[in-house]
Amino acid sequence: MNYGILTAALAGFGSGLSLIVAIGAQNAFVLRQGARRHAVLAVVAICAVSDAVLIALGVAGVGVFVTAWPAALTVVGLAGGGFLICYGVLAARRVLRPTPGAALTTEGTTSGSARRAVLTALAMTWLNPHVYLDTVLLLGSLAADRGDLRWAFAGGAVLASLTWFAGLGYGARLLSGLLARPAAWRVLDGLVAATMVTMGGLLLARA
Repeated sequence: MNYGILTAALAGFGSGLSLIVAIGAQNAFVLRQGARRHAVLAVVAICAVSDAVLIALGVAGVGVFVTAWPAALTVVGLAGGGFLICYGVLAARRVLRPTPGAALTTEGTTSGSARRAVLTALAMTWLNPHVYLDTVLLLGSLAADRGDLRWAFAGGAVLASLTWFAGLGYGARLLSGLLARPAAWRVLDGLVAATMVTMGGLLLARA
C-alpha cells in the first residue's frame, strides 16, 4: 500500500469536508429537497459532480487564471448575489403566506417541478462564488502543495463532497416526521430566507 497516496487522499477528504459543511445556500437547498424527497438524486448528483469538475479544474491550474483575472469573480459575485436574494425573498414569502398542505406534500413531483429543482441546483452551484473560492482556489492551492500526489488529494476532496451531499440529501428523510408539520417548514424557510438574503447581500457588497 502506498501510504503517501492514502495520506494525501485523507488530507483531501478532510480539507474538502471542512469547506463544504458550513451552512450555506447550496446546503440549505439540498436539505430542503431531501426532506421533501423531491428530485433528491438529481440534486445530489448535480452538486457532487459540479464539485468534482471544479476541484479538477483547480488542481489542473485554473485557479491561477482566476487569480490573474479578478473580474471573473466580480461578475459571478453580482449574478450569484442577485440570485440568492431572489431565492431568499421567495422563501420569506412562503413563511408569510404558506401554501395550505405544502408541508405534507413529500411524495411525488411533476416534471415541471423536477426541472425547477435541477435548474435551481445548477444556479446554486455555478452562480455561487464561494464554490469557486472553496474548490478552484483553496482546494486547488492545497492540492498543488502535494506535488505528484495532488490528484490523490483531489480524489479525497471529491469523495468528501459526494459523501456530504448524499448524506445531507438522503439523511434529511429522517426529519420527514418533524417536517410534516407546517410550522416546522415555516421555521426552515425562515432560516433559508435569512441565510440566502444575508449571503446574497454580502456577495453584492464584496463584488
